[in-house]
Amino acid sequence: ASGLQGAQKRFRAAAPAGSAGPRSRQCYDLLVIGGGSGGLACAKEAAQLGKKVAVVDYVEPSPRGTRWGLGGTCVNVGCIPKKLMHQAALLGGGMIRDAPHYGWGVAQAPHSWATLADAVQNHVKSLNWGHRVQLQDRKVKYFNVKASFVDTHTVCGVSKGGEETLLSAEHIVIATGGRPRYPTHIEGALEYGITSDDLFWLKESPGKTLVVGASYVALECAGLLTGLGLDTTVMIRSVPLRAFDQQMASLVTEHMAGHGTRILRGCAPEKVEKLPGQQLRVTWVDLTSDRKDAGTFDTVLWAIGRVPETASLNLEKAGVHTNPVTGKILVDAQEATSVPHIYAIGDVAEGRPELTPTAIMAGRLLAQRLSGRTSDLMDYSSVPTTVFTPLEYGCVGLSEEAAVARHGEEHVEVYHAFYKPLEFTVPQRDASQCYIKMVCLREPPQLVLGLHFLGPNAGEVIQGFALGIKCGASYQQLMRTVGIHPTCAEEVAKLRISKRSGLDPTVTGC
Repeated sequence: ASGLQGAQKRFRAAAPAGSAGPRSRQCYDLLVIGGGSGGLACAKEAAQLGKKVAVVDYVEPSPRGTRWGLGGTCVNVGCIPKKLMHQAALLGGGMIRDAPHYGWGVAQAPHSWATLADAVQNHVKSLNWGHRVQLQDRKVKYFNVKASFVDTHTVCGVSKGGEETLLSAEHIVIATGGRPRYPTHIEGALEYGITSDDLFWLKESPGKTLVVGASYVALECAGLLTGLGLDTTVMIRSVPLRAFDQQMASLVTEHMAGHGTRILRGCAPEKVEKLPGQQLRVTWVDLTSDRKDAGTFDTVLWAIGRVPETASLNLEKAGVHTNPVTGKILVDAQEATSVPHIYAIGDVAEGRPELTPTAIMAGRLLAQRLSGRTSDLMDYSSVPTTVFTPLEYGCVGLSEEAAVARHGEEHVEVYHAFYKPLEFTVPQRDASQCYIKMVCLREPPQLVLGLHFLGPNAGEVIQGFALGIKCGASYQQLMRTVGIHPTCAEEVAKLRISKRSGLDPTVTGC
């Protein structure tokens, strides 16, 4: 309380005589800047634990003009619309095609982007409304204002109409997330390109699309567009899925290339021009041969990484330090910034996984610590995740490369298998890239360091195994686990062939 009073006194002293000043000033125990998954989880938890809480959230429209409601990236332009469109692509790219083999006389009808987009957008809007209701139910005050620091305890929020509100708090949590990066050095990139901020809100089909980037966002978007029947090209400058196991990454792109997505490797775009008929002409260079080439597309989608949303926060006014290279906010194990009562969680924080569930858990734990309910810290090790490419890739723990770098090749054992999902057999679907590997310490009982699964429903498979690995499961324990037959997940409990043995890892029989 004394911190709040001090902040209020400093503000009164700072207002110059005769100035109109802000219209109002309000004080809270906790102020959360950012209405995404992490920020909302933190705010709701703190309010439930008796704190007086406010959330400020403001969505700056994308360069294309796309805007959305409360809920952050995941709800509006990330996980939720992506997974729904991925499901639509799986239906068209697999299930409808498989149906005749199973006796269903299903005609392959053309896909309606407008119908899908409308359904996805309506669901997202229902989630926006749900978040508003939840805040209201928990008596969390919501401000749709753009926030910037005035000092260490106070933020000035500016509404769309220009009205200012001063908000002071004992503790402040920054959870502003990030936005897609534009390659502004490329002529026409900003004027004519879109990003994932726009894709899921397009009213009309993007048509023939060039996706530039090698991130999971790039591959997921390219995969779902291909599955929806669109002519799709991915342009990769260096290596795909750089942060993931590289053998798995190669299999992901190999599957995509074999199922309709054109992949341009070692290429970089140089210019985007608009043609008279509204199409876009993209010029690129092959980085190996230095040869230039060009192609015509309806849409160019940039998926070359993300930048933290900190530019308008005036962090320097509060003394909050950032990484000069990434722009992300530096935090310690308590999520505290360089200013002890100011915290940062989620994608905006340096060194944190850019994943919704980690931000949610970190936010809840932070609220509990601030309320004196626990001293538990967020554990960022062995966090499971899934890349929702046409053939899904789920993983938890270390990649093979990371395990070897940490423990040495002689101390690492890798068990692996190529398998065929039973559902693929009747329609004779290609299963060349359905692959599992378990990375273990070589010394008994062979602690599991990482698990990697490429195949249908990868997220559903990995989630359960993540608990075991989090609890310190060994290879021996997993081999004594009875599988559920017939499933893809049971193949994990049947991994007998090690890479070191040199034996064929292809699963035979049922």
